[in-house]
Formats: sequence, C-alpha cells, structure tokens
Amino acid sequence: MGSLIRCWLGRPKPKQYCTFVGTRSLLQHTVDRAAKLSEWEHIVAVIARGYEQEARSQLNGRAECMLLAQPTHATTTAAIYVSLTSIRARDPQATVVAYPSDHFVYPESRFLQLVQRAVWTVEWLPDRLVLLSIAPDHLQLDYGWIRPGEKLDASNNYRISAVRSFLEHPTVAQADAALAEGALWNTNVFAAKATVLWEVGWRCCPAMMERLEHLAKQIGTSKGARTLDALYQDMPADDFSSDILQPVPDRMAVVEMTGVLWSDWNAPERIAHMLHRIGRQPAFPLTCLNPPFAPLPVALADDSVIAVG
Repeated sequence: MGSLIRCWLGRPKPKQYCTFVGTRSLLQHTVDRAAKLSEWEHIVAVIARGYEQEARSQLNGRAECMLLAQPTHATTTAAIYVSLTSIRARDPQATVVAYPSDHFVYPESRFLQLVQRAVWTVEWLPDRLVLLSIAPDHLQLDYGWIRPGEKLDASNNYRISAVRSFLEHPTVAQADAALAEGALWNTNVFAAKATVLWEVGWRCCPAMMERLEHLAKQIGTSKGARTLDALYQDMPADDFSSDILQPVPDRMAVVEMTGVLWSDWNAPERIAHMLHRIGRQPAFPLTCLNPPFAPLPVALADDSVIAVG
C-alpha cells in the first residue's frame, strides 16, 4: 500500500486516512457507518497518537465521537481491549461492535442489517462473541478462515452457526481444503457483551488483562494518561485471531454475510478490483499500480446482489 500512496500523494500516509473513492476516507466511512447503529457519543475511534491531528481534522463535525489515541503502535488486541476498558468504565453491561477501519463493504445498508443481526444474536446468546463471516469467492491465503460448526438458527434468512475452529495463515493446500469444506472468511467484525469480551481476555491473555485492570482504576483521574502511556511501554503483543479467538471456539458464534461484498483493503490491487466490480472509479490514478490493474475472475454466490459483466 505504501508504494501506491507515495506515487499518488507524493508522501506516505496511513491508508485509513486516505480517500480511495468518493469524498471520504476509510476512517470517515467507518465512523459514519457505526453512527447509523449507535449514538455518536457511544463511538470510540482508536487511532495512533502521531496522527491525532489528522484524525481530528477528518472527524470534524463528529465531535461527539471519542478519540482514543494509542501512545505507540500496538496490536489489534491492544486497540480493542484498551477501548473496551474505557467503554466498561461508562457502561459495564454494554454490547460492543468492532469495525476495522480498513475494510470495504457494499452495499452498506445490507452490511448494517447483518451487523444488527449479530447484535441481536448477542442478545439471544449473551455468552458468545458473534463474528461476521463471508463465503470465499476465490482462494486467499492472508485472510483468516472460520470452520463453522452446528447450525444455531433454524431461520432461512440468516445462517448462524457455532464455530468448530479457526485457520490462520494457511498453506495453499490448507486453504484449498477449507474452501472445499465450506469454511468462511473471518472479517474480524464482531459483536459481544463487554462482560464476555473481558472474560475471554482473562482466559486467553491474563498478562494483558492485569495491566488493563490497573488502567480501569485510573480512568477519569489525573493519572489516567500516564497509566495509559506506561501500559503501552510493555504491552504484550497478543494477536486477536491467534490469541483471543482460536483458543476459545466454544465462546464464539458466526453469522454468514450474504448479499454483500467485503474486502480487507490491505493491497492496491484489491482496492482496484473491488471498485471495478461496483463500477466506481478510484480516486488514485491506475498508473500508480504495479503491476498494472487487470480484473480478476470472480465466481459469486447465487444470492449476491452484485452482477459482474
């Protein structure tokens, strides 16, 4: 991504703050999307402290959204659990939804219906963390995979299942086998009760949770900022998929997304490919892509809302 952004803008810039299509950055899209299901004052945007000014500028007019600036770069696990610590201080019984800020979804209205279904599933199964997943349309080695277990919902409108296991960083043979057996891509969008996410954290990453318990006692005091800085100096490098999800599949459920396109925009060709599929022109010149863009063949599910010519 770095080479595309430098060619396009003439300088480095994190992709979350870039406007790849339309008039809003990935960060703005994500926060605006969250605001369609939550009150502004209930949204926490986790950012890097070095880009706090950029984030505040982009979120101007969305002042009720809370910005949580991480002192140093850390894992997704740290971002999720530090923000959870802040949320629990205000509402220990909250239901939370996590939205990665570098993802593409289309159409947004259908995606939000499925997020709402995940939230309702949490109310129905309050002891589970509910992940959104999607059926693969090609072989992909750098996505996480979910092997669904027994079906939990008898409805024909939504496919909600237990989780049998997770597969991370598969080989070609493993990904091919997962594809053949009906495994799903893990989008890392999830809903959960704050209490459940906290319990899972203690079960899987107790060293991190000890530090967060100390931080929780300092929130709202004059020591809060210093405690956060100290926390990040030796924050354990726990990986959310490997260290939080994989050890406890019994605490997970999965909602399969249908009628929506999804992509993790961590590669330039992925961005160009998805925009081509929906007939949108990227904001960056295609000449910045190396190698030049060529549309990928795609086999879509029967119930997809997108038709590719």
